[in-house]
Amino acid sequence: MNQSIVVTGMVLSVTPIGEYDKRVVLLTKERGKLSAFAKGARKPQSPLGGAVSPFCFGEFTLYEGRTSYNIIQVSISNYFQELRTDMEAAYYGFYFMEFAEYYTRESNDETQMLKLLYQTLRALAKKSIPNALIRCIFELKAIYINGEGPQVFQCVKCADTTRPVVFSAKEGGIVCSACKQEVFDEMEIETSALYAMQYIAGSTIEKLYTFTVSDSVLQNLKKILARYISLYIDKQFKSLEILEICVK
Repeated sequence: MNQSIVVTGMVLSVTPIGEYDKRVVLLTKERGKLSAFAKGARKPQSPLGGAVSPFCFGEFTLYEGRTSYNIIQVSISNYFQELRTDMEAAYYGFYFMEFAEYYTRESNDETQMLKLLYQTLRALAKKSIPNALIRCIFELKAIYINGEGPQVFQCVKCADTTRPVVFSAKEGGIVCSACKQEVFDEMEIETSALYAMQYIAGSTIEKLYTFTVSDSVLQNLKKILARYISLYIDKQFKSLEILEICVK
């Protein structure tokens, strides 16, 4: 029997459909990622118009049909308006949305990813730490949530926790000085960068965006994550291409 359901979530992306409608991808607490149609949302006086835009977070009442969902009512609790007036933050936000859309699945428990996305957009809006650091934190924590995070607490070869280490993307984490001759893609990892990665791996989402690092550590983190992502994520993010062109 067809019925309406109420879900809490965030708009990840919107695509125009026909003359007046929109196809909306939502990340929800109850149903994971799902697609829904917002009929008439592109009409000037539509109550759904501004409520089915990227970054909008709130409650969505959906009519659950046999083959699709239709959005019939929306109550937005956070529009993240700050991102609509800050071009750089918006570029980062769109990248985070696309990243989350890639990783999430329909009917899967995506509570942690939804929480991460919400807290990340809050950090972008607050501007208390650099956007580039926010990106590093988001990418690494999202990878951990998906179960693909690197080992940063002990050597992936011998489990040692005392010797100096390098990072190997191919081996999936840190490699100690006694084992590093066995790897061929070693990267320097600064001590503070390692501590940052350990903190991100073990921290609750609510406490992620509470630290900063030096420029050299930030560059080290960016280099390590870029290498790791290029090896383990088989997707070219269009929003990332735009971000890297527009944000120097």
